Amino acid sequence: MSERRYPLPDIGDDHRFTAGLLFDLAALLERHGYPRPVGGADLVWWQQALFRTIYCTGHEESALT
Repeated sequence: MSERRYPLPDIGDDHRFTAGLLFDLAALLERHGYPRPVGGADLVWWQQALFRTIYCTGHEESALT
């Protein structure tokens, strides 16, 4: 089994974590047949989920580590 790369350490302000990344994810979901998140609440939810997935926030499930 290979070593995990995610989650990354939270380095604070990361220039790669942008609205463009979120909009790319929205387009990807749509291309795969899922509804495109368009409303503010959906976008905030996906932004938070993406952040928790990419960065170590202290809320990771022990089963995944």
